[in-house]
Amino acid sequence: MPKTKTHSGSKKRFRVTASGKLRGRGANSTHILEKKSAKRKRRLARPAVISRHDRHRVQELLGAKR
Repeated sequence: MPKTKTHSGSKKRFRVTASGKLRGRGANSTHILEKKSAKRKRRLARPAVISRHDRHRVQELLGAKR
């Protein structure tokens, strides 16, 4: 059985922290920024923790062991 490959797009977008959490870019941070407050835009610029519901899917794309 060949090795499974890591999804190329996912490895550029997500990072695994030392404690095993997944970090990624926050949603709603790329366009229509004029109406968003500066505080909100600063918060969206920081890496966000991937939610519990999406964690399994992202781990599979990154080639996590079962």
